[in-house]
Amino acid sequence: MSEQASLPVPGQQLEAPTTLPATAAETSPDNPWPLQVLSQKLKAHIDRTPSAWVEGQVIELNRRGTNAYLTLRDVDAEVSLPASVWTKVLERQNLPLERGSRVVALLKPEFWLKTGRLNMLVRDIRPVGLGDLLARIERLRQALSAEGLFADSRKKPLPLLPHRIGLITGRDSDAKKDILRNAALRWPAVEFEIREVAVQGNTAVAQVVRALRDLDALPEVDVIVIARGGGALEDLLPFNSEELIRAVAAAATPVVSAIGHEADRPLLDDVADLRASTPTDAAKRIVPEVSEELAGVRQARVQLRRCMERLVDRETDRLASLHSRPVLAAPEGLVTIRSEEIERLLRRSSAAVSSSVVRSADQLEHLKAQVRALSPQKTLDRGYAVVELAGKRAEAGTAGHAVVRRPAEAPAGSPLSIRVAEGRFGATSTGLLEQPLTETGESE
Repeated sequence: MSEQASLPVPGQQLEAPTTLPATAAETSPDNPWPLQVLSQKLKAHIDRTPSAWVEGQVIELNRRGTNAYLTLRDVDAEVSLPASVWTKVLERQNLPLERGSRVVALLKPEFWLKTGRLNMLVRDIRPVGLGDLLARIERLRQALSAEGLFADSRKKPLPLLPHRIGLITGRDSDAKKDILRNAALRWPAVEFEIREVAVQGNTAVAQVVRALRDLDALPEVDVIVIARGGGALEDLLPFNSEELIRAVAAAATPVVSAIGHEADRPLLDDVADLRASTPTDAAKRIVPEVSEELAGVRQARVQLRRCMERLVDRETDRLASLHSRPVLAAPEGLVTIRSEEIERLLRRSSAAVSSSVVRSADQLEHLKAQVRALSPQKTLDRGYAVVELAGKRAEAGTAGHAVVRRPAEAPAGSPLSIRVAEGRFGATSTGLLEQPLTETGESE
């Protein structure tokens, strides 16, 4: 088929696809949704969205017949939302709704199919009075207290002398001037790290939290002061914000609250590590008075001098007492006594060693005499002789002669070797000799 045959004829309607993609993810350039399908699906989804109560501030309000159009802005952020409301809903209010009013509204989103616009329909709207704000703050106070954010155990001690103070306050505010002036009067060397922010309005919470985190990240900042010179309850609402309270609780640097509002205590006072009644009071409680500190230093120096003098006097008396003792009055006497004792011990040791040597020598001579008395030579010296058979060898082939112990061992004619005290000589045996009889008739 040629290209001309494949082109559509002018005026001829193309046939729609027999099936549409079930979901948006299944659409493609070749198989798209018609615009009305997307609009219908958006409307069906938005219609299923439930109504929600929201809080905001009315910044625009225009009445047009039976309808009214207003714009709500978040109380703590730069977020706004247009909405429409029936006039009869507004007429149910006891007091007329005006710009700047703080309200809670029941919103139901609507999607206009033909124009593709999203509209927020206000089904009910109620102004937030002072009593409602106080009740809401009290509920938040109880909830945060139950979490332990206000516990005294979490509060950090302030430094004794901060070198650099972080200050969060309004732009060119009286609170800033009071803190700077009073701190400089009390301690001229004090330094400040200042963050000027909005302290009321819908941007105040975000700016204060951002400044707090910025100062908390600086290691040279020893303490952070959040200051404002009082105001009405509506103006102090940012200091009751849960976001700000949790940011203060999470800060590692001690935080001082100096809002200066005695009638209504904001939640910031409860979570801060120190609450000051006014910015001036904050400066006095954070920075010490230089004159008082100098007086304290002088007093401490006097006390230290007195303590040192008492210590020196006490040790001097103790040293004099030690010097007065005999052993220190004549210290050579102790050496002399020890020297004489050493000489005495040396003499006793020498005498003991000499006596032991003499006794040992005598014992050695005695032992030598005993050994000599048992020696065969001594026996020979007393006239005894050892008779041996000449030419006989001892057993096992060793040199020597057989000792004659019985006459039978040396019969007549046997050559003999006789050993006496001073030598040896030979002889010949004449045999057994008759022994003379004793007076008892027995042979000797």
